[in-house]
Amino acid sequence: MLAFYEQLVLRRPLAVLALLCVLLILALLQFPKIRIDASADSLLLKGDPALEYFREVGRRYSSEDFIVITWRPKAPLLSDASLEPLSAMADELRALPGVSSVVTVLDVPLLQSPPVGLSQVTSGDPLPSLRDAQVDRGLALQEFTHSPLYSDLLVGTDGDVTAIQVNLTRVEGDAALLREREELRLAKRSGDLSDAADARLSQVEEQVKQRSAEQLSQQSSLVAGVRAVVAPYRQHAGIFVGGVPMIASDMVSFVRSDLVVFGSAILGVMLLVLSLIFRRIKWVVTLLLSCSVSVTYTLGILGYLDWRMTVISSNVVAVLLIVSLAIAIHLVVRYRELHLHQPDLTVYERVRESMRLMAVPCVYTGITTMVAFVSLVVSGIQPVIDFGWMMTLGICVALVVSFTLIPTLMLLWPHADEPAVSEEGEPFTLRFARLADHHGSSVLWGSLVLSVLVVVGGLRLEVENRFIDYFKESTEIYQGMELLDARLGGTIPLDIVIAAPDSSAPLPGLESASISSAAPVADDDPFADEFDDPFSRESALGSDADDFADDGFSDDPFTDQGDEDFLGADSGDVFGASNVDPGFWFSLEGMRLIDRLQGVVDGYAETGKVQSLSTTFELFRQLLGDDMGSVELALARNALSAEISRQLVAPYFDAERDEARITVRVKETSKDLRRDAFLRDLDLALREEGGLDDGQARFTGMLVMYNNVLQSLFASQILTLGAVFTAILFMFWVLFRSLSLALIALAPNLLAAGLVLAIMGFAGIPLDIMTITIAAIVVGIGVDDCIHYVYRFKQEFLLDQNYLAAMYRSHGSIGRAMYYTTLTVVIGFSTLTLSNFNPSLYFGVLTVIAMAAAVIGALLLLPRLILLFKPLGPGQ
Repeated sequence: MLAFYEQLVLRRPLAVLALLCVLLILALLQFPKIRIDASADSLLLKGDPALEYFREVGRRYSSEDFIVITWRPKAPLLSDASLEPLSAMADELRALPGVSSVVTVLDVPLLQSPPVGLSQVTSGDPLPSLRDAQVDRGLALQEFTHSPLYSDLLVGTDGDVTAIQVNLTRVEGDAALLREREELRLAKRSGDLSDAADARLSQVEEQVKQRSAEQLSQQSSLVAGVRAVVAPYRQHAGIFVGGVPMIASDMVSFVRSDLVVFGSAILGVMLLVLSLIFRRIKWVVTLLLSCSVSVTYTLGILGYLDWRMTVISSNVVAVLLIVSLAIAIHLVVRYRELHLHQPDLTVYERVRESMRLMAVPCVYTGITTMVAFVSLVVSGIQPVIDFGWMMTLGICVALVVSFTLIPTLMLLWPHADEPAVSEEGEPFTLRFARLADHHGSSVLWGSLVLSVLVVVGGLRLEVENRFIDYFKESTEIYQGMELLDARLGGTIPLDIVIAAPDSSAPLPGLESASISSAAPVADDDPFADEFDDPFSRESALGSDADDFADDGFSDDPFTDQGDEDFLGADSGDVFGASNVDPGFWFSLEGMRLIDRLQGVVDGYAETGKVQSLSTTFELFRQLLGDDMGSVELALARNALSAEISRQLVAPYFDAERDEARITVRVKETSKDLRRDAFLRDLDLALREEGGLDDGQARFTGMLVMYNNVLQSLFASQILTLGAVFTAILFMFWVLFRSLSLALIALAPNLLAAGLVLAIMGFAGIPLDIMTITIAAIVVGIGVDDCIHYVYRFKQEFLLDQNYLAAMYRSHGSIGRAMYYTTLTVVIGFSTLTLSNFNPSLYFGVLTVIAMAAAVIGALLLLPRLILLFKPLGPGQ
């Protein structure tokens, strides 16, 4: 193998360098194809059986995507000083490409200012709005702050802040494509997919991916346009922009910015540190080129394959820098050792010997690191799976680049007068050797104490998190979410779908009721599901599950002009269908049940705005001015036109299934929110206090989907760590040919991985889809250090069979490379603490802790255990 490597690489350095340059150019040409994915697929639990139900409910109760703008004026909310600039801003927003309508307090109908009757609603005459000069604004403010339709949704209960909804143009015709993709995926999981269907699945997935990218680009441009419009109006009011498109756009921007800004900063800091360590431009250039080329090749492959990065898998760049730098430093340090101790060797001989001596440990560290990252594949979360496979690909690339580019540069760099480098003073790592030698018992007792702390901290580790904590308090996302949660009814949506008692099929005759003609459009933009990621939907007033459209504000005739016909074209003989059976929910019994259920849900501190048919019935009671029985309910139900039914009934009632829907916006910013416990307790309360049977109510929405992801994390983390340590133990056994030595080498890795998780537990950093990758990184880094140290220790031990001398020599040689790698990465990755995106900050801090824990374990605990148990024999 060495002879083949010599002939292929070492004998042809110019040809190898030329080939690497050509490949580098090809990789750079693929950079424009690199995409960052912010779709729901990138954040939901893969194969979750609740996912299809979630999408089904989304199709049945669909709505437009939208952006929310909060308006907190310096003047009174309904004064001219507030409404005039608000109206002007809304007009500018309506003119933006991609905006279908804009809803403000100026556009919605007023039903209580003064009160109107049902006959006025059904007469076809325009209902009053704030655009009418004769409207009493005092009464209007009273209605906005107390109406079940507007309060805590359009206007805060204190009457000083309002929300503006910018509805986006709906893209039709893609629902069938998305449904086809899900059906083919289900068939593939069950093993019933033919070759032709499998090819069709690939084609459909490519089409969906292309549509997702197009829509994300369009929405990013629209978000930028909205921000440009609202900027001049900040002098009139406090303004925050939120909503699904804004969050998706901002998260991509944060990730892209971190990749460019902090990637460059890390390289710059590494340049400085490496210059101080090696003091030769040759080695600094060699090390940085090796890292940069490895990352560039990997990104080029990802771009070529259209393998899209997410907010999680984007960390592949930073982690790959660590791995490739470690390999490169080990090769350079080994070459310098040979130059110092065997100066008579030629350059070619030193290069060949360096590559030969480091091939086995570097390849094994690469393989074991890949095993650590491949363990993420079982997580079931697509971006985590992608991160595992991307890192596996990147490590393979780093190994190839390190063993081709580095020896080539060593051979081609001018070296006629290159002096042997002599380190000034003793290596810093010998201090660790003395600690392991003279204070071995303290090292062991300290490790035991840390083990106890690991257990205690691990038990404190939680899988709950607040999405708002992903952003710093100074960001618009944080401030906007906080305001929406505190003043406008909550953020993250939850749907509760309730079947009518003893009903398993649609009731006869409902197809001809007025609500049937106004059922939600089936071909709504399916990519709302693709882009409404759990983070985005937590950021605003909801989307499919709970938004202004659900409350009668989206896509209606009065959205853009207050004087349009509220009823639309179907406001003729509205009582003609009174003989139609309205179903259980429009009976007195159904009304009382839904009122009781909404009261149960509304009683929780975690819930914000709660809406259902109970909200509609309350409006009916206000319109009729009297208590309602079944006859009045049926009359009111059938009196509504198709358009009004679509706004006030369809979001909460499925006529075909005779199901009722309660929409809830949960207060995501609450520090007391525990999603899983909340859902379990709410389900129990609906059965015990609400009187529902088991299975009569089903929960869905992004709160449920994201909770499923979080609850899967802890179990998958334990399982993956167990699997990866078992695999690594076996690989250690094969490499070291000693079970006892394999167990000893595994101990520092276990402690380092546990220590990082314990620190997360003590610090209150939750285990989520962002931080789940940290354990794999810790294992990968720790394994590298242990393999290099034990492999070198065995070589040193063969010289004189002396454990103590072998330890000191190992610390002075391979320990130096481990220390250089750790110092460079720790200082470089400290720059991530400046990121506005807290997951990047956590990643930087935890990576620094992981690197420090791994190298300390390898330089203190590992040699102490070797000296204690003597796994290589009795020695001298």
